[in-house]
Amino acid sequence: MKEYQVWAEEVLQKVREKMEWVSEKNQDKIPYTTDANGNYDDRSEEKEWLADDGLNWWTNGFWGGIMWLLYQDTGEERYADIARKSARKLEKCFETYYGLHHDVGFMFLPTAVADYRLTGSLKARRAAMHGANLLAGRFNPAGKFIRAWNEVGESDTRGWAIIDCMFNISLLYWASEESKDPRFRQMAMMHADTVLAHFIRPDGSVCHIVEFDPEKGGMIRSHGGQGYGEGSSWTRGQGWAVYGFANSYAHTGKQEYLDAAKRCAHYCMANIPESGIIPVDFRQPKEPAWEDSCGACVIAGGLLEVAKHVTAPEKDMYVRAAVKILKAIADTRADFGRGCDAIVQNCTGAYHSDTHHFTMVYADYFFIEALYKLTGTGILLW
Repeated sequence: MKEYQVWAEEVLQKVREKMEWVSEKNQDKIPYTTDANGNYDDRSEEKEWLADDGLNWWTNGFWGGIMWLLYQDTGEERYADIARKSARKLEKCFETYYGLHHDVGFMFLPTAVADYRLTGSLKARRAAMHGANLLAGRFNPAGKFIRAWNEVGESDTRGWAIIDCMFNISLLYWASEESKDPRFRQMAMMHADTVLAHFIRPDGSVCHIVEFDPEKGGMIRSHGGQGYGEGSSWTRGQGWAVYGFANSYAHTGKQEYLDAAKRCAHYCMANIPESGIIPVDFRQPKEPAWEDSCGACVIAGGLLEVAKHVTAPEKDMYVRAAVKILKAIADTRADFGRGCDAIVQNCTGAYHSDTHHFTMVYADYFFIEALYKLTGTGILLW
């Protein structure tokens, strides 16, 4: 066993010990973040028909995803029970419908697809296929992209696509593989090709939002989105690109996708601070020094996914960079005690948000998933 695998197993033991009581305490919730006292909130509440911040909240699949990671590790049925409890609530989103958008992949891959892959549940398969069909319904054939969001304030978002969706299209790849229907894969690849052509800059940095003409399909402009500004480099978006293109390569074998993942990965590795602590945007000012530990964990997971598809010494380069990030999180930005339900600290939703440095359940998911990748005991949920 390699040194980094020994280290990862030691950290995973801390995770197991913490999640044993955290899962019990929050088994009836679908959490997103923690309050001032370190207690998880609950996003399982059904809100108004257009709301996407309650039961339709885009991160609501990651709590179940953590439970499935722990289930595949420990074999303890209670984790499967908690995961399914949250999944039953999540499936009510299909009834309201309006709050759902491009993030159905994030919602149903780590829940329904994970359940089906691990247990063969046909009920879970049905929910996952339903989600895949909703995602396919957002495909714009003129621009060959999947539309992001539904409504964002007064903005006309009909032609908006975002880098995050490189993750969501894995639901389409799965649906194609499961149903033997090539249409899902074709839409996923057309979206990935559009992202490759319009989101990835020559230096490997990434746009968050690209706006297309919804009628004719041509690119209109890019937007800064959750990063510092237009032309900057939102780090979590960099992670979505690295990991997302690696996923597309894994599902299709198209070399251009692996090359894109590498280009984005090299940009990330060239900009990782010596401390290993990842900023919200690689091109943000030195002050205020806002961090995003969630983006850090996504990047680390992406680097490890790229490492699966190459050989040494190239493989070792990606693993070393990922371990540097994960060690920085584990040593300085992780809470393994009882003072907070979440593990990963100092996450940020967007550079220009009013609040910074809080917890996010999907940061914990990607942190734990990356540790399993290092030990070689995890499963590919994407």
